[in-house]
Amino acid sequence: MTSLVRHVTIDCSDAYALAAFWAKVLDSKVSDDDQPGDEEALVETPGAGLLFIQVPEAKAVKNRIHLDLQPQDRTRDEEIERLLGLGATLLDDRRNPDGTGWATLGDPEGNEFCVERSAAERAATS
Repeated sequence: MTSLVRHVTIDCSDAYALAAFWAKVLDSKVSDDDQPGDEEALVETPGAGLLFIQVPEAKAVKNRIHLDLQPQDRTRDEEIERLLGLGATLLDDRRNPDGTGWATLGDPEGNEFCVERSAAERAATS
């Protein structure tokens, strides 16, 4: 193997605040090296970390890349409610009456991400 993804980098207007939101989403923490007001903030997660970089321009269009989250210890719907409580917004609800589907949420700066069914929910409908 020649390369690994080290970080997924996300442009934003407040690096530390957005990193703090994502740290709560992922039950992680913002790097001890980062402080409020820093232009960069890292959330370390298994695999690739999330690196937030402060930029002067605001988000203007839909993301060209986004994260898909799969809850580990709760249902998709429980996870959506938890994330809404943390400050996410529901952008597009693609959940189906049979339990399949997903929801697209926005983080506090409007970056889209999806919440899918848990592995247990997938196994129950297979």
